[in-house]
Amino acid sequence: MIAVKVDSVKKTFKAEKSVVTALQQINFDVSKGELFGLIGPDGAGKTTLFRILTTLMLADEGTASVDGFDVVRDYKEIRKRVGYMPGRFSLYQDLTVEENLSFFATLFNTSLEENYDLVKAIYQQIEPFKKRRAGALSGGMKQKLALSCALIHRPSVLFLDEPTTGVDAVSRKEFWELLRDLQKHQITIIVSTPYMDEASLCDRVALMQNGKIMEINSPKGITENFKKPLWAVRGENMYQLMQTLQASEAIDSCYPFGQYHHVTFTHAIPDSQAEIELAKIAPVLEVKKIPATIEDCFMELMRQ
Repeated sequence: MIAVKVDSVKKTFKAEKSVVTALQQINFDVSKGELFGLIGPDGAGKTTLFRILTTLMLADEGTASVDGFDVVRDYKEIRKRVGYMPGRFSLYQDLTVEENLSFFATLFNTSLEENYDLVKAIYQQIEPFKKRRAGALSGGMKQKLALSCALIHRPSVLFLDEPTTGVDAVSRKEFWELLRDLQKHQITIIVSTPYMDEASLCDRVALMQNGKIMEINSPKGITENFKKPLWAVRGENMYQLMQTLQASEAIDSCYPFGQYHHVTFTHAIPDSQAEIELAKIAPVLEVKKIPATIEDCFMELMRQ
C-alpha cells in the first residue's frame, strides 16, 4: 500500500530579481510502514517538499497525496493523520514538558494516557523533567519532546525535518533507535537529513540536490551502483596532495574524507598498481582500496 505519493511536483519562489526553483519535477512513492530518507545538503529542497506534503504550502505544479488523500483537496483530513516535526524547535518554550504534551493532545482531542503505548519509550526518557520548561531542556531532550508531541495523536505518517541537526552523537543514535521502534506500530516515517551516515539507517533513500532527486534506492543499492574502484589515500601535506591529484589527468575524482582523500582513476588499472601510479603523481604515505559510502555516491552523482 502506498502511504505517500508525489507526482511531478514543482515549486518556485520569487527572489528580488530572479525566480528560484526549489523543487524540479519531484516523483516518488513511499510504502506504508517504510522508513524513507530525503538526503541532501541545505538548500536541496527537503523542507519545501515537507511543507507541501503536510499541507502548509501549495505546489506550483504536480500532485501529491498522503494516505490516499490529496494535499490540496483533502488538507483537513491529512492534518488529522500526519505528525510533523520541523527542523527548528517550535514548541512553547515557557510551557513545561507536561504542559506542551497536554496542549498538543488537546488539539487532537486525545490524551497522553490514550496513546501511551506509542510514546512510552520516548516519554520515559523525558518524564523526569516533566516539570521543567521546554526552553531549559538540552538539545537531545528537546528533540524527544518534539517527537512525543508529533506522535501524541497516533499519526499514520510522520514527517521529521532534519531532526538530529545540532544534536550530539549519542542522542542521534538513540533517536534513530526510537524511529525503528516506531515502525513496529506501522507508522510510515519520512525523515530528511544532511548527514550522509544516517542514510544507511533508512529502508530507502532519495538523494537530493538543487531541488532534484538524483537517485532513489536502498542504501545498499546506491553503494552497489558505484562501479569505479575507490581508493583512500593519505600523505604528509593533505591539502597539497589534494590539489596535485585533482590537477592530474590520471585522476578522475579526489575528495577529502576525514583523514584520507577518496580517489578514483580516469582509466582502469590493476589493484596492485594503484600505489605505484599515485606515487608517480605525488608523495603518498598510505593507499588502500575501500568500498564506496553513500557520500561517495552522492559526490559522483553531482558530477554527472
